[in-house]
Amino acid sequence: MKPRKLQIATLFRSLTLRQNSSSFSTTTYSNQATNSQKPVFRSSVNEYHKFEESVQQFCQQKRLKDAIQLLEKKVNSQPPAAIYTSILQLCIEKRALNEGRRVHAHIKGSGFIPGLFISNKILDLYSKCDSISDAHKVFDEMREKDLCSWNILISGYSKMGRVVEARKLFDEMPERDNFSWTAMISGYVKHNNPENALGLFRLMQRNDNFKCNKFTVSSALSASASIQSLSLGKEIHGRIVRTGLDSDAVVWSALLDVYGKCGSIDEARHIFDKTMEKDIVCWTSMIDRYFGDGRFEEGYSMFYDLVSSGIRPNEYTFAGLLNACAQQTTEDLGRQVHGYMTRIGFDPYSFAASSLVHMYSKCGSVEIAHKVFKWLPKPDLVSWTSLINGYAQNGQPHEALHLFEELLKSGTQPDHITFVGILSACTHAGLVDKGLEYFHSINEKYKLPLTSDHYACVVDLLSRSGRFKEAEDIIKKMPEKPDKFLWASLLGGCRIHRNYELAEKAAEALFAIEPENAATYVTLANVYATAGKWTEVANVRKLMDERRVVKKPGISWIDVKKKVHIFLVGDQSHPRSEEIFEYLGQVLKRMKEEGYVPHTNYVLHDVEEEQKEQSLFYHSEKLAVAYGIISTLPGTPIKVFKNLRTCVDCHTAIKFISSIAERKIVVRDSSRFHCFEAGQCSCNDYW
Repeated sequence: MKPRKLQIATLFRSLTLRQNSSSFSTTTYSNQATNSQKPVFRSSVNEYHKFEESVQQFCQQKRLKDAIQLLEKKVNSQPPAAIYTSILQLCIEKRALNEGRRVHAHIKGSGFIPGLFISNKILDLYSKCDSISDAHKVFDEMREKDLCSWNILISGYSKMGRVVEARKLFDEMPERDNFSWTAMISGYVKHNNPENALGLFRLMQRNDNFKCNKFTVSSALSASASIQSLSLGKEIHGRIVRTGLDSDAVVWSALLDVYGKCGSIDEARHIFDKTMEKDIVCWTSMIDRYFGDGRFEEGYSMFYDLVSSGIRPNEYTFAGLLNACAQQTTEDLGRQVHGYMTRIGFDPYSFAASSLVHMYSKCGSVEIAHKVFKWLPKPDLVSWTSLINGYAQNGQPHEALHLFEELLKSGTQPDHITFVGILSACTHAGLVDKGLEYFHSINEKYKLPLTSDHYACVVDLLSRSGRFKEAEDIIKKMPEKPDKFLWASLLGGCRIHRNYELAEKAAEALFAIEPENAATYVTLANVYATAGKWTEVANVRKLMDERRVVKKPGISWIDVKKKVHIFLVGDQSHPRSEEIFEYLGQVLKRMKEEGYVPHTNYVLHDVEEEQKEQSLFYHSEKLAVAYGIISTLPGTPIKVFKNLRTCVDCHTAIKFISSIAERKIVVRDSSRFHCFEAGQCSCNDYW
């Protein structure tokens, strides 16, 4: 038996180590004392030191699995608190919920009673791993709670969008700090409840104990931006200046966002120029604001300033720039951006790479889009969908359908936008039954909800094929009210098949939805004009006058030698207009010799036939095509863009011109690309 003095010293050391949570302890001293009146250690002190060092080393090396396996070998022992702290922290960093549960189970099984610090760690683990029910259970079981405990749980509920539960906890808190207010306000902002966020922010301002920090005011500014309240944004801006927070980059970024989203672009630029430390997020935000406001030239100019500043653009910058190029169909600029991205190197897995596919597809260069797509190591759904839509719009519907089958084989799940592209491809190819099969599979096979876009596509598909009864049946069965796109699709089909009665019904529906849209009046007048019903045509024009509806002028443009040339119908303002009209006069003679007959029945005025022909032949797209031919070398492809749908006569005439001039002519109208070559069009006259 040990001497009494040594026994007491050993007991004191054991209790001290346990109290400091820096070494192991036995299960309970009272149990040991009952058996032998002295502590019984299952392992030596050296073994436990070795165990502790090994676990800590695993944690430092981020080897969570090894650390937990070593911990679980000590089934009936209580490791020091530091061990639990280290492993729990690693679980939090890795968001390892299952491993965290194993550690929590070991704590319970070992009989270790966690203090406030470790309890908060467990609470934080469950909260950050989105297991909020487990977090709340731990919170309820905690013997002691501090401000940190409340904040962790409120933040967890807010992050998951369960702001009602978060607010209930917030209101029950015995005390609050800036983190409490910010977590609750930002939770409202992130989950589309800006009004409550601003209400809480105002409540915070009335409490003198709390001073706004950069995160609180940034959240309040985000709420103002969400409801596009410029006045509130300016009010918060004033408070920021008064409290001296206007030197922080996070706050400047939020100010830039609120002014930009509220349409005050010039004030946003003023904020941007005053910002001392401009990071790439700040630059990208300002560039995107210009693009969003339609001020493309200023957005492009600012991108050049960014490049000159030496700051490296990120994938968001490139994606925004490429999307702007796609929107404006400025392929030359898009190619320059592509070249710059290649020179500085960019991540082929990023969505900037997907934006390249989208840009080339929208600009009509579907072959290049396909090459970029093939280069991507793992195309995402955006890339697949962009290329499918590109094929559909460029008159290659069968390639679009083939690519869709490849998408399915790849294991990528299509979404509702993908099916819009597929239905569009079926429409352009006249594949009605195939299109209906895809339409019904959206919900039945892929369990996706049918959207208004899907209904508009299938009505377009059926009405273009003259299957109006089926189209009307689908409209009647729709769970929601038909929108303007669906009625416009039906009206377009009625124009093709001269279904006057149904055209009037579709037009009336469109008049009720958007009476200011001139396209409806023009299309209805076209339906009447093809039947020679000039009284009805006159009535439509009279209705336009009464409602002060002005027809949008047709504009076509062509990029030649990096300069854009714009044409209106009958435009004589171009420096080379005399040559353009002379060329069209010559080509018209050749066309008539080869069988061209003007489609004068689409001219809305009841005038002489010769006047109708003259009116038709100087449409803007013909002028742009003519300029492209006379200003480029023989054999050079021509690419023209138009803001409206190309008319039947222009479509027919450009087929003849492509054969006579021996040119490939691409016309991008408001609906799709038409690729004319050797007297044929890629749409097979089905558009």
